[in-house]
This record gives sequence, structure tokens and C-alpha cells, in this order.
Amino acid sequence: MRFSQRIGKRPVKTVLQVESIDDDLKNRLWNEILQSVFNRLSETRDFKKNSAKGKFLLLIWKEFFGFAIDKIPQLSTDIVSEHHTIQFIRVWFFKAEWFEIYDFIEFLAELSHDFAQSCNEALEKEVAGYRIINGKVVQITSEEEVQEIEEALVDNDQLKSVNTHLRAALDFLADKKNPDYRNSIKESISAVESISLKIGENPNGKFADALTAIDKKIQLHGSLKKAFMALYGYTSDAGGIRHALSDEDVTPTFEDAKFMLVTCSAFINYLKAKASL
Repeated sequence: MRFSQRIGKRPVKTVLQVESIDDDLKNRLWNEILQSVFNRLSETRDFKKNSAKGKFLLLIWKEFFGFAIDKIPQLSTDIVSEHHTIQFIRVWFFKAEWFEIYDFIEFLAELSHDFAQSCNEALEKEVAGYRIINGKVVQITSEEEVQEIEEALVDNDQLKSVNTHLRAALDFLADKKNPDYRNSIKESISAVESISLKIGENPNGKFADALTAIDKKIQLHGSLKKAFMALYGYTSDAGGIRHALSDEDVTPTFEDAKFMLVTCSAFINYLKAKASL
């Protein structure tokens, strides 16, 4: 985890890679294109005809880029220069805008299920806000979700402990080398617990008692109170998040951790607004 990330200087949008692709993700995606697409194509070639790779490159040239086929790099008449064509694509790829890269990823994913699967693994490892679903690139982290997290992380002297828990939750979620979804969920719910105890004016009390105290102050809706009690209970029961692991526990996923971070951030923002913090 980089220093700028640990102290909250990198925007959440950048950390979760929404509307952006950093160098690590770009390199990983290009490697997947080479390994899972180009290098897996057959090298067999009929006499004076393109190989499977050459035909595939010609398809990219005319269907994705929309170029005239007589302008593709050639070794001789009707034989595509695979090396020079891939080099052209590489130069374009590393200069392209983030959304152009996803256009290209989607184009390839519609042609190769194996590529879509390996590409999704790369996207998850680099904490991208997108996944390939049924051959289409789908945004899984919305602008609204990012805004909720960023708003909850705004510096507030009264809520330093809340911010500490939220930043830890984001760090555990966004650690590319060793993501810790279990502890991310734990920190997210701990942030909610922290602000609840603060508003309830009982720093050593229980979460349920804090919500009851909050209800008396700001008229917390009964369904909302039950919902967060249920979420708090989930962190006690699932995956050994707040207690020791058992053999039956299910390992939390990126989606689980992101849901908790966004949901807890939204609830924190709600409580801050209602309690005028």
C-alpha cells in the first residue's frame, strides 16, 4: 500500500479505478491480450494464406479500428505481418483513453470466453470498477458509490476514529498484492459502530444501545435501525469477520467488502447529516 493511499491523498475514484486505468492495470490487461488471445491462436498456415493469428488481426484491423484492409502491415500480398500489426495495436493501446481500452477489451471478450475470464481476474486484482459479464464490460462501482465513500472520508475532527476505520476498510479492499476482504468488512462496520457510540454519547456502550440512543435524538427509522442491526449481526456470524473462524465460514469476496464499505459510508453520511456533525 502506497504512502499516498494510506494517508488518504489518493482519490477514492483512483483507488477503485473508476473512469481510469493505471499503469499496473494497463500492463496486466495487455499481458492477458497477448497470453489469452494472440498467443493461443494456431500458428498453422496454408500456402500463401494468413495464419489464424493473421486472420484474427485482420478482423481487429477492419472491424474494431475500421481501417482499410489494404493498409494493414503486410509481409507480402495477402499475408499480414503479425509482428508489425501487434506492435501497431500495442502503441495504440498504451496511448488510448481508459474508455477506448475497455472498448477493445469488450471487442475481444465477445470473441473469446477464456479471455473474458482471465481478464476479470486481472480487473479484480487491480481493483478496477468494471467486470466483463456476458461479453460486455459492466461498471460495478458507480459514481454514486464513490461519492458516498469520499463524503464519509471528509476530514472531521469530531470523527477521527470513524475516518480511521473507513480508511482502513478502503486500504484492505484496495490492496492489490494482498486484499483482505474480511478485515475490510470489519473496519467498515467498526466505523458505523464508532459514529453511533459518538452520537449516542456512550463510548463504552454496545451498538444496539447506541442505536437506541440515536433514535431518541434524531428519530432513526425503525426499519433502518433493524437493517443495521442485521448487518452488524452478519459481521458476527459470517466468515469469522468479528470473531474466530469456523470450518463452515464462507470467505468474503470483493463484492461483499465493497457492498459493506459503500453501505456503511452511506449510513455514516446519513447520521452525520441528521446529527449535524
